[in-house]
Amino acid sequence: MLRRRLNRWFGGEDRRVDSRTIYVGHRPCPANEVFIPPKFCDNRIVSSKYTVWNFLPKNLFEQFRRIANFYFLIIFLVQVRASFVCMPTQTQCYSDFDILPQGYEDWLRHKADNEVNKYRVTVLEDGRRIQKESEKIKVGDVLEVDEDETFPCDLILLQSSRDDGTCFVTTAMYYSSITHYTVPDTERDVESLNATIECEQPQPDLYKFVGRMHIYKNNEEPTLRSLGPENLLLKGATLKNTQSICGVAVYTGMETKMALNYQGKSQKRSVVEKSINAFLLVYLCILVSKALVCTTLKYVWQSKPGQDEPWYNEKTLKEKETNRYLNMFTDFLSFMVLFNFIIPVSMYVTVEMQKFLGSFFISWDKDFFDSEIEEGALVNTSDLNEELGQVEYVFTDKTGTLTQNNMEFIECCIDGHQYNWQGECCGVPPSVVKEREELFLRALCLCHTVQVKESTEQGQGQEDGRIDQVDGLMVDGQVVPPLQEQRGFIASSPDEIALVQGAMRYGFTFLGLESKTMKILNRTNDVEMYELLHVLNFDPVRRRMSVIVRSISGETLLFCKGADSSIFPRVKQEEVEKIRMHVERNATDGYRTLCVAYKHLTPEEYDQVDSGLREARLALQDREEKLMAVYNQVETGMNLIGATAVEDRLQEEAAETMEALQGAGIKVWVLTGDKMETAKSTCYACRLFKRNTELLELTVRTLEYPGKRREDRLHDLLLEYHKKTVQDAPPAKTRVASQDFGFIVDGATLSMVLNSSSENNLHDYKDLFLQICQNCTSVLCCRMAPLQKAQIVKMVKNSKGSPITLSVGDGANDVSMILEAHVGIGIKGKEGRQAVRNSDYAIPKLKHLKKLLLAHGHLYYVRIAHLVQYFFYKNLCFILPQFLYQFFCGCSQQPLYDAAYLTMYNICFTSMPILAYSLFEQHISIEMLLENATLYRQIGKNAMLRWGPFLYWTLLGVFHGLVFFFGVWFLFSNPALQDNGQAFGNWSYGTIVFTILVFTVTLKLALDTRHWTWINHFVIWGSLAFYVFFSFFWGGVIWLEIN
Repeated sequence: MLRRRLNRWFGGEDRRVDSRTIYVGHRPCPANEVFIPPKFCDNRIVSSKYTVWNFLPKNLFEQFRRIANFYFLIIFLVQVRASFVCMPTQTQCYSDFDILPQGYEDWLRHKADNEVNKYRVTVLEDGRRIQKESEKIKVGDVLEVDEDETFPCDLILLQSSRDDGTCFVTTAMYYSSITHYTVPDTERDVESLNATIECEQPQPDLYKFVGRMHIYKNNEEPTLRSLGPENLLLKGATLKNTQSICGVAVYTGMETKMALNYQGKSQKRSVVEKSINAFLLVYLCILVSKALVCTTLKYVWQSKPGQDEPWYNEKTLKEKETNRYLNMFTDFLSFMVLFNFIIPVSMYVTVEMQKFLGSFFISWDKDFFDSEIEEGALVNTSDLNEELGQVEYVFTDKTGTLTQNNMEFIECCIDGHQYNWQGECCGVPPSVVKEREELFLRALCLCHTVQVKESTEQGQGQEDGRIDQVDGLMVDGQVVPPLQEQRGFIASSPDEIALVQGAMRYGFTFLGLESKTMKILNRTNDVEMYELLHVLNFDPVRRRMSVIVRSISGETLLFCKGADSSIFPRVKQEEVEKIRMHVERNATDGYRTLCVAYKHLTPEEYDQVDSGLREARLALQDREEKLMAVYNQVETGMNLIGATAVEDRLQEEAAETMEALQGAGIKVWVLTGDKMETAKSTCYACRLFKRNTELLELTVRTLEYPGKRREDRLHDLLLEYHKKTVQDAPPAKTRVASQDFGFIVDGATLSMVLNSSSENNLHDYKDLFLQICQNCTSVLCCRMAPLQKAQIVKMVKNSKGSPITLSVGDGANDVSMILEAHVGIGIKGKEGRQAVRNSDYAIPKLKHLKKLLLAHGHLYYVRIAHLVQYFFYKNLCFILPQFLYQFFCGCSQQPLYDAAYLTMYNICFTSMPILAYSLFEQHISIEMLLENATLYRQIGKNAMLRWGPFLYWTLLGVFHGLVFFFGVWFLFSNPALQDNGQAFGNWSYGTIVFTILVFTVTLKLALDTRHWTWINHFVIWGSLAFYVFFSFFWGGVIWLEIN
């Protein structure tokens, strides 16, 4: 990493090699060449922030970034350096409680890292299987991974236990199973394989990988094989439905794609803490001003004849020889220490206690308990409780967060005839459309990437020759279709499984893929077999996928499914109108719609397509463009059969939660790695997009414009959308519902916006893009990599006004944006607990986010805002009489209050009532807060800690301080004598002022309290009673005994 930075600084970046060469198994290729092992990083994962050596200095640096901590350190050093008679014996250094918890949290991260780095893996070396620790894996090692194990690094698949040379993995990116393929000519004898891999340097893009493999056999010319994303197994993914695989490590440690997408954890500070720092500067200026005024007045008064050295206070020889300016500086420090109570040390302790104790109310909330997982909410960071009440932007994942990731087939339309979920054609006899109906169902069973899930029982049955690979299907006897819930499917997208299961309802069952042969069980219980020739994979530009198959009769067919906007232009137009109405209606209802088409291929057409695909797949340059050209050539002139409607079930109360958040003035952005069509349907179902919402699309598809470069088209679209949403938009107060905009952007286009080649364009693009997003009601970002999600959050977080952001997700791919946002929420979903471990708060389901923000967040902010303002108020009331008293004692640094009162004012007499208030106050009931989401807007933008409320509380403190001091001063203007004939002295004066002070600030808090509990009564009236008892005990017993 250091070498890479040095190369960049000194111009070496241009000379950096863009590819790396990897020797499989560290064997030289050819065998007679000298082997010089290349150097790559090891496989250690480091997510911790500190080490044993840098913890103390680095953590102290973090702590003293707080102005208060630095100030208390200075005051402490001043008191240690010199002892002032004006101050009681007490410790003024504020003990920051964050050091130990941060050390403990980082120790947990070290522990988690060790669990990963010490994990035992199997490495193939010299024909032997050796167990090694994960951190000792090197690039080029050949690893063996068994089923249900995670991949310790990024691997190229060389061998699979499956006969077809494939394996299946589950990742947090897709929440489903993805098929990967072995490299041809490598799956037989991995241990004796002589090969080199040339691939690109580590890149964070999870969807892209370009490389090639040279395979050496004896003295023959090396065989060249192209490598793509389908051959790459990502670190952190889990092997499924495959007994074992062998792969060679290409990226290790912090160079793996998932590690490059990881956003480091940083210390989060709340907006309340920033306000406290600003207020602290004001009071620090007041403190310095008071000290300067008193120091100046002292020496002005002493400059008068006889006042510098009165007869009752003659100077010692040492005092006479001391430098005058040094005395002035010492007196200035003395006044600083005398008045330092204006800076509320105890406020920071009380705030920490309030945050820590208040976090238990979230954990204890019974509404957050989920009976399904038998868990409630979890608080990982208590420092951000009040931030929950200031959220302006919510960034949410889709799959597993907004939805249950449970696709369900709803209905289909064949030749314009609607079929319900029971397989009944509405209004038309089945015999009329039987032929087209069966063709449509065959398309559903063939055009997909679904695989039948294997099981141990099935494997045992196969050995006996009685059962096929699918549950319950007899091969040599009568075939009985299994129940839908008994069958297991795995695929790269859950909607593909829903379509296959939907075909089962209509009588066509997909039996599986064996050796490039797809089997279908039709309605007459006959098994149809098709040879799979080619799969034209889905991509976001085409927005469709196709398969080319050959039947037993030799007929070659192309089946295609995709979005309506992608299929309709490529089929006969007379077939479109009878399908379009059903597609539009289903899309309006929030369903995911797909259109299905087919095409007969002549032998000549197929030979042309076959040669074109093989040539394109072997290309190392412009491979994607060449494949796209072949795809577009063959996917034309098709016949439209019908359309499907699939529903991705939303999380419980997801739509209501999104509506409540929008009603609270919070803007919701959906950041997902899914396809645009699926995500768009979910946004409609969640009511983020409504029928009157005008959608603005900025995707790769919209950038494809004849005769224009993508960069030019991007610039034109940004200007067009900016004019529509910003320049021509009416003021927010007069905007009507018909003028709502929704914005859709994909990952590829976002990369162009954020990584423009021109610095001027980069600045313009980002500004235009951000302004468009901020003026839209909702934003959908699809096909996002984890790092891109974090970039989106960071862009909004650092925009004008520094809005408070919140990210919510449930998978490992959401960790980066959870760490980047001001507040990170983890959903306790089905995809592991990485998001929960890295979040600030964890909740069982999305619906709990409504109460977490609108109720808990609202109350936490109001409570702590009142706590902060009240502390500054009561300490100003406390120290202002002390300052005024200096005008009556010759600025001699004589304290007005007794030492015991100085010590116990913030510790005992006034601390507990405000702590109880900050824990239990409910100025508005929780039910009312949940019913009226608009109440959340009233506290937005840090409304209670702005300069207006701060000035009000400061002036109130000044007024009360003046009343306390001069009220008692006027009371003492009529002198009275004690019973022993002595006049009342300064201690009596100070005690009366202090008594009025304590009662006033406590009763002020009682008047502000709207939600009374027995604890509030106990601490408020108990504090006053304790003060009376202590004053009687201290002033009437102990003080008399001392005298």
